[in-house]
Amino acid sequence: MKFTQKPKPLFAALVIALLVFPFLTDALLGHGWVRIADFALLYIMLALGLNIVVGYAGLLDLGYIAFFAVGAYTYALLGSPQFGLHWPLWVVLPLGAVMACFFGVLLGAPTLRLRGDYLAIVTLGFGEIVRIFMNNLNAPINITNGPQGISMIDPLRIGEFSFAKSHEILGVSFTTVHLHYYLFLGFTLLVIFVSLRLQNSRIGRAWMAIREDEVAASAMGINTRNIKLLAFAMGATFGGLSGGLFAGFQGFVSPESFSLMESVMILCMVVLGGMGNITGVVLGGVLLVVLPEAFRHGAGPIQQALFGNILVDPESLRMLMFGMALILVMLWRPAGLWPSSLHRRELAPDEAVAHQEQETVYDASK
Repeated sequence: MKFTQKPKPLFAALVIALLVFPFLTDALLGHGWVRIADFALLYIMLALGLNIVVGYAGLLDLGYIAFFAVGAYTYALLGSPQFGLHWPLWVVLPLGAVMACFFGVLLGAPTLRLRGDYLAIVTLGFGEIVRIFMNNLNAPINITNGPQGISMIDPLRIGEFSFAKSHEILGVSFTTVHLHYYLFLGFTLLVIFVSLRLQNSRIGRAWMAIREDEVAASAMGINTRNIKLLAFAMGATFGGLSGGLFAGFQGFVSPESFSLMESVMILCMVVLGGMGNITGVVLGGVLLVVLPEAFRHGAGPIQQALFGNILVDPESLRMLMFGMALILVMLWRPAGLWPSSLHRRELAPDEAVAHQEQETVYDASK
């Protein structure tokens, strides 16, 4: 006898919401907010990649933006007039992910014995080295065009279908930001699927064992060296993939896009959402992309309504409000907005003990 399971209403509603989201956003908030949603999906991919290194393996990486830069520049160099090459998307995008994976192993190999603050300093230096290299590789041979960046990058294209042009599909008109939204959504769902499979796999459990106690994990037979290298490689691969999509979407890359502040923002997405929890990381990525833009657009009108004029520059006020929001969240929710059950128990031991006592009483009463 075969049983057919009906799709859950919540899942169906979520799928419909994701599909109609760009059109609703365009109608209610404007075209610019759909573009912000595109960037949010790119940052979610980045945050999920960093979550493997920080959330699963417990390795503090402050130079993660370097892998984003490697993927972006790989796409830019092979898909622009810089070298006269215009390789197709299906070649350049995987190649950028592989190059980022190589650099991830290159970073991980000399840092295997480092932990905590020392690892953070080394990874921070690695991120700055990559950015400075990109900024200075314009002499004596011009490779990256230095601080001027690389422009006229080929748009994302699959065969004859270009995402840089509007298309009418089944009678519905899709603009470029709509098309990029669906493309990025597909890649984001792919990254989420891979992250879920890794989390529930033997490798994922090995990462979490290293995060909790590396000595005990080694004593239990886990090859900590290879597992940590794999964490750096997998996280970097997601970063390189996102970087390639970013270059094709923007049509321009420069070293300014890969500063230390970007690494800190991605780390904040992981910590704020909930380390080790994929749903929490997605939530953190959405909030840390949308909130600054909301503060940017709302700071001026709010001051105008309250005081009659603008007293503080909206850009400065937005960062002040954004910083205060982060502080308040970390004070009230130290495990993140949507933490994993393990981190919730670690940061709220009293609640965990009470919950365990309730379960014990329940089991004894049976």
